[in-house]
Amino acid sequence: MTAKTKIKSPFKIKPLKEFISVEGTIMIALAICIGFLAGLGAVGFIALIKLFKGGFWGHWGGYSGYIAGDITSLLIPLVPALGGLMLGPISTIFPSEAKGHGVPEVMESVVLKGGVLKIRTVVIRAFASAICIGSGGSAGREGPIAQIGSAIGSFTGQIFKMSTNNVRTLLGCGAAGGIAATFNAPIAGVLFALEIILGDWQIATFSPVIMSSVIATTTARYFMGNELAFEVPFYQLVNPVEIIFYIILGLLAGFVALLFIHTLDTFEEFFDHKLKIHPWLKPALGGLILGCIGLVFPQIFGNGYGPMGQALMGNMALKMMLVLVFLKILATSITLGSGGSGGVFAPSLYIGAMMGGSFGALVHYLFPSVTATKGAYALVGMGATVAAAAHAPLTNILILFELTGDYHIILPIMVSCIMSSLTIRALSPHSIYSIRLHKKGITIEAGKEISILQSIRVSSAMTPEVEVIQEDMQFTDVVQYLLNSKHSSFPVVDRQGDLIGALSFQDVREHVFEPHLEHIIVARDLATPHISTVKPSDNLKDALSLLAHKGRKGRDLVLVVDPGNPKKLIGILTRRDILTSYNKAIFKYEIN
Repeated sequence: MTAKTKIKSPFKIKPLKEFISVEGTIMIALAICIGFLAGLGAVGFIALIKLFKGGFWGHWGGYSGYIAGDITSLLIPLVPALGGLMLGPISTIFPSEAKGHGVPEVMESVVLKGGVLKIRTVVIRAFASAICIGSGGSAGREGPIAQIGSAIGSFTGQIFKMSTNNVRTLLGCGAAGGIAATFNAPIAGVLFALEIILGDWQIATFSPVIMSSVIATTTARYFMGNELAFEVPFYQLVNPVEIIFYIILGLLAGFVALLFIHTLDTFEEFFDHKLKIHPWLKPALGGLILGCIGLVFPQIFGNGYGPMGQALMGNMALKMMLVLVFLKILATSITLGSGGSGGVFAPSLYIGAMMGGSFGALVHYLFPSVTATKGAYALVGMGATVAAAAHAPLTNILILFELTGDYHIILPIMVSCIMSSLTIRALSPHSIYSIRLHKKGITIEAGKEISILQSIRVSSAMTPEVEVIQEDMQFTDVVQYLLNSKHSSFPVVDRQGDLIGALSFQDVREHVFEPHLEHIIVARDLATPHISTVKPSDNLKDALSLLAHKGRKGRDLVLVVDPGNPKKLIGILTRRDILTSYNKAIFKYEIN
């Protein structure tokens, strides 16, 4: 008998432990905890806003303007002013935790601080934003809850001593959970965290963020119910020709978003640097101005969900919607620019709804047979404006579906969101979240590496010991000096030590084969007088750009001069210096 040959199966079942990563399991477990805490945080934050709203506006039963026959309603401007007065000390003492809309601080933490946020952010941001929104401040709740959730996620990662990359991921889990819970929109929470906060779509990041968003939404639904943020009628594309109008709407949304971004930035600059009053009083002044506007147009108070609902139902007149587009931009810019605390997502939705409703009313009047009613355009305008303002079309295409539960008008939403995003990117490289970071030298859009270079100052990387060449050094001595040095270029100074130019080996090489000139030419004759320099406060990205400039004729260093005296040389910066500083920063932020 012949022995039977044992045939091995090509299909081998691997042990379960090979499919399960210990680190991945821990991350999922932590994401579940963070989602639960973020959900509770959102529920508590919304309750806190209602508490302060009742306290500030209890006499009138809600945000209100002038009421005929009620003389006390003339005191309404004092309500947001009082809120600003309470907020002033908080936003001055804790600016990164209380002031503005929160998302830029989270983005900065992700890029430059390894995802580290202070746990005190949870309490400070919650109370500051609740005071601002509750007293009538024109702001939303998504920015604060994103920062609150991010702080919860970051602190959880720090407690368990997770790696830097994992701390960032857990921060994103908190942001996703907060957004998902506050808007009852789990998909939107995930995309907000991945597209805006983290900029990371890897599966290792994707999975815990999804888990956190789902748990946060489930937690919030248990306490607040499963209700849509907006109830809208049935809207759909009436005629294929109507797509043209939605393309135009997207174009308009891009311009309106750009106006909002730059108006907000202008008011932030004005209140921060030009208005010379005590910082504690700035939010109170902003609240007083806001209150005066709201006395006539109370629709600008708070997050504006009520007026948005009217626009979506088609129950608001064209003139009123058109006026509210600009008043809401002004109101939000005053609120946040003066030191108020709150998000820009809800105001962007509001501005888009009013702009879209106005446009829709006009085109439906002109072309009633091929266009939907103004409510449909208000709905699409909401998504298009936020997509443009945040530079995040994908997030806002889906978030609009989750906020309204209306899928039938998804095609116009997609077209308008993409068009608005293309429009604003052609006009401005910075979103409403990144423009302030750009002014601090942090360019999120360019990627993490560029941002790190921009965050490092020349003073921390330069070499203070400088080899110089005197202006009257003979040609032969210059050649010998270059041959004995490790550098190929040098600064040239006069007898007083003042900088007069720079000299490289390439400058000398041109005259090496002219021996009859060796006793006639001196260093001053060879030096290039018009040279680019940097100051110690400049960043390494700008210095590297100078090194890479094609007109530098082979010089391998940048000269660092005194800010008060551009002729006084205080150091040099080489490519090696920049690379060393960059590697140290990468080690600090990426390696644990």
